[in-house]
Amino acid sequence: MANTTTSLKLTDELKEKVGKLAHGVAQTPHAYMVEAIAEKVARDEKRREFIDAAERSRAEFKRTGIVYAHEDVMRWFTDRVAGKKIRKPKPIRIPKALR
Repeated sequence: MANTTTSLKLTDELKEKVGKLAHGVAQTPHAYMVEAIAEKVARDEKRREFIDAAERSRAEFKRTGIVYAHEDVMRWFTDRVAGKKIRKPKPIRIPKALR
């Protein structure tokens, strides 16, 4: 992937802060800003993936009406983490009128 040049207009105050912080972690201000932007992009991509998964889950619930009781899921998870063999929780079907 080729690198391209982009200009950023920073306030003098922000530019000074970036310079001091970058120096404190042995980076150039450029490398510091590139890393900060990459971290922000990765975080926002994860947030988008989370929201997309939630929307798919909601659509699946609307379609099927299947849910699990929180207590049953927590008990199952806790026992699984403890290495116990346990049956999966029983699903509950919510009537269409309540979805």
